[in-house]
Amino acid sequence: PPQLPQASALASPHPPRPAAPSGAGASSPVSSVTHRSRVLSGSASQSSSSSPSPYRPSKSAANLVKAAAPRTAHSSPPFWYSAWFFLALAIMGLLCLVVAVFLVGLHADDTSAASTVSSSEGKEVTYGSVLKLMHDRTKFRLHSHDVPYGSGSGQQSVTGFGGVEDANSYWIVKSPKGSDFQQGEAVSDGSVIKLQHMRTRRWLHSHLHQSPISGNLEVSCFGSDDESDTGDLWMLEIEGNKRLWTRDRKFRLQHVDTGGFLHSHDKKYARIAVGQQEVCGVMKRTADNLWITAEGVYLPVSTQSSS
Repeated sequence: PPQLPQASALASPHPPRPAAPSGAGASSPVSSVTHRSRVLSGSASQSSSSSPSPYRPSKSAANLVKAAAPRTAHSSPPFWYSAWFFLALAIMGLLCLVVAVFLVGLHADDTSAASTVSSSEGKEVTYGSVLKLMHDRTKFRLHSHDVPYGSGSGQQSVTGFGGVEDANSYWIVKSPKGSDFQQGEAVSDGSVIKLQHMRTRRWLHSHLHQSPISGNLEVSCFGSDDESDTGDLWMLEIEGNKRLWTRDRKFRLQHVDTGGFLHSHDKKYARIAVGQQEVCGVMKRTADNLWITAEGVYLPVSTQSSS
């Protein structure tokens, strides 16, 4: 009967290798292993010599890396950087020029204002001039408005006002009715004058009524263009015995009827004319009845009156 294959041969998935030929051309298993190890070592050495070490890159790789790196040290800035820089310089230069022109103009204005003030000093006050009278010590302006006193005569009140721009502080310098003085003629020391309130057309007035705060002589505004009496007359007394009334000269006004001097002080009203100073008449000369001319329209001395 035919022989069956062994179980080991059936279990192996690979067919059995043929036996190596015997004889002179045959090689032993040791020699074949030795030859294979030499081939593998040779190929490994050849591959190691042909590929660079990972820790020491070749020159070609270093050159590629260097060429790919951005050149920041020697690269020039973009064009718009330079444009913005020069534009900022131009704007700064323009601003400096504007500031310089402004300072020069301001200095010129100060110089012209100083020359105007200096040229106004020493000029004569003339009849017909419209001006403000400033209290020398407190710098308040002689002021009136269409508000009557709540006591005394009940006539239009007169106060001292701290503001500069109020039109109710303007007075017109006039001569008494029947005098020979003409408009544009200089006012001299000892002259009797009248002061007409420009807004209400009433005259600076005084009498024996008591003033509301201090109880001195009341000073009011009275009359109109067609109505006036001797209570509207004031005599000019220039400080320093000067002959002509000039804009830079201190003066007093003495009421002809009562003999009181036009006076003001730090006492202020608490109602109606809040914060305004009392103006009154006192019988003795003090520093608080010294006045000086301030803002206004000063008529020039006419050639007819000076001749």
